Amino acid sequence: MTTVAAYAAPAAKAPLERTEIERRAVGEFDVLIDIKFAGICHSDIHQVREGWGKASFPMVPGHEIAGIVTEVGSGVTKYAVGDRVGVGCMVDSCRECDNCKAGLQQYCDRGPTWTYNDTGRDGTPTYGGYSENVVVDENYVVRIPEGLSLDVAAPLLCAGITTYSPLKHWNAGPGKKVAVVGLGGLGHMGVKIAHALGAEVTVLSQSLRKKDDGLKLGADHYYATSDPQTFEDLKGTFDLILNTVSAPLDFSAFLSLLRTDGAMVNVGLPEEPVQITLQSLFGNRRSLSSSGIGGIPETQEMLDFCAEHGLGAEIELIAASEINDAYERVLASDVRYRFVIDTATI
Repeated sequence: MTTVAAYAAPAAKAPLERTEIERRAVGEFDVLIDIKFAGICHSDIHQVREGWGKASFPMVPGHEIAGIVTEVGSGVTKYAVGDRVGVGCMVDSCRECDNCKAGLQQYCDRGPTWTYNDTGRDGTPTYGGYSENVVVDENYVVRIPEGLSLDVAAPLLCAGITTYSPLKHWNAGPGKKVAVVGLGGLGHMGVKIAHALGAEVTVLSQSLRKKDDGLKLGADHYYATSDPQTFEDLKGTFDLILNTVSAPLDFSAFLSLLRTDGAMVNVGLPEEPVQITLQSLFGNRRSLSSSGIGGIPETQEMLDFCAEHGLGAEIELIAASEINDAYERVLASDVRYRFVIDTATI
């Protein structure tokens, strides 16, 4: 075991503070990663504040991790000291179920082991990326291509894969009209990736405040959902709607924007229940679905795609001492578009 510095929430809804945590010794198939940057995801705030249910404390959040390998176990074959690597939302899974064997570890039948706020298969708590280093099995680590700087790559480990996976699964590409609901940490990457895939991209945001940004990021069109005329003008338009917001919506209104056989896929997870009228799905064989991150192979595919197309997150780099202020700014939608912690400041 090794003691390392970290930022943790000591209790639900408490401010994060500097502390020390224990990391396990490097095992046969483990890599030790010197964390350079860690993104702040809205999921971190939900879990620190127990918005998604009871959580474990002290909690060290962070599942957008980018760093350098500094030690490898004797059985490691995929990585060497000095490699540029990332860790996303999970650090283990059963490896035996059909989903795991298919590279869909995020849908492990027994549940994946999450990077933080979880218990590892060795019975110890998992702690995330708001820390100096992390020890992870090599099979749950991905390689960050040289074409991506580590700071803008870190958010790709959640925001990137969470949008890439459904866009690929629902065949976003040339000839397809894709709408992205919300232009935040997830949404801005959804726009970039959908554009790079060749789709015609529309942003649906509450207001036109970020319109210039949206168009620069790759959107072809930008509409305000606060304007009722938007829903009249765009009725029956989209093949795919990617909903990135973590708040309840008028699902009937948004579903009306789908063309026949269109799908609305939710990657944001509100804390409160949502309502839907089933009649809004009838008539045009519309689908309402969801998607959760991506498996390890697809996460690597996403990173390679982003490097090939020059796609990194739009970030604001902060010191660890600014984490609590950053949380408040995320809740106020005052970030363009992802806070990233320089972990050297921990």
